[in-house]
Amino acid sequence: MLLVFRIILLKDVEYISGYTNEVGEAFRSQVPVRLVYLSYGIASCYVVADAIHKGYAQYKKKHKTKQEKFERVSIATGDCLIWQGFASVAIPGFTINRLCTYLGVALKRGTRFSAPVRHWTTTIIGLICIPFIVKPIDNAVEYSMNKTLRKFYSTDDKSSASNLDS
Repeated sequence: MLLVFRIILLKDVEYISGYTNEVGEAFRSQVPVRLVYLSYGIASCYVVADAIHKGYAQYKKKHKTKQEKFERVSIATGDCLIWQGFASVAIPGFTINRLCTYLGVALKRGTRFSAPVRHWTTTIIGLICIPFIVKPIDNAVEYSMNKTLRKFYSTDDKSSASNLDS
């Protein structure tokens, strides 16, 4: 039972850690900027850990030659690192940052809300938007990588970052 609890807890930590920078951006108007930077550090650690995991999963598979093994591990790790970097950190962080910034400016210019009300409003709306931006961003990054980088290497064994969610 304890093992099941640990697995569930670790899976939730892994899942949540990928979204820390979006949460940090939503809270940017509420907290010191160092905490926002810390949220990016946590999300980046998740990206690196996931890339290592994908590379290791590919490493454990049987390959015909050492060269093929090296290539497959490199592709799996690099593909995941790039995909996760864009889909989990860069684009979602930028999206929530801009959303909250523009919303904060609009509330300041268009309402008579006090500063705390404006800040909490932007934070809450930023947090609410996180689940709605994930799938479109993931799909856009997947499409973009398929049309650009992945044309230079084969991911026909479904080793791309978005397909190896094990």
